[in-house]
Amino acid sequence: MSLTLPAGVALPVTASALVLTQQPGNGDNGGQGEDFGKSSPVGFLVLILFLIAVAFLVRSMTKHLKRVPASFDDPPAEEKPERPEAAAEPEVAEKPAKGPSTTKADS
Repeated sequence: MSLTLPAGVALPVTASALVLTQQPGNGDNGGQGEDFGKSSPVGFLVLILFLIAVAFLVRSMTKHLKRVPASFDDPPAEEKPERPEAAAEPEVAEKPAKGPSTTKADS
C-alpha cells in the first residue's frame, strides 16, 4: 500500500507546509527573545532542592521496601499434637452474652 499523494493535492500541501514552518520576518520571534532558554540562579536553586528531596524520598522508600516480607501468603499451618486428656473432656459451647433477658420468673 502506497501513501503517495495525487499531483493535484501534493503542491498545495507542500506549499502550505513551507508557509507554516517559516519564522515571521517582522522581528517577532514568537516569544523567543535573547534570554530564551536561559535559567536564573533561583531556578537552579529550586532544581537542586528538588533533587535533594528526591534523594531523601528514595532513601526512605528503600528502607521501607527492605521491611516488606518476601511473600504475603499465610505460613503453613503447623500440626498440633492432640492431647489425650483434651479428647476425653466434653466441650461446652458458651452462649453469647446478650442484654438482660426476661424469663417467667422475672415477671
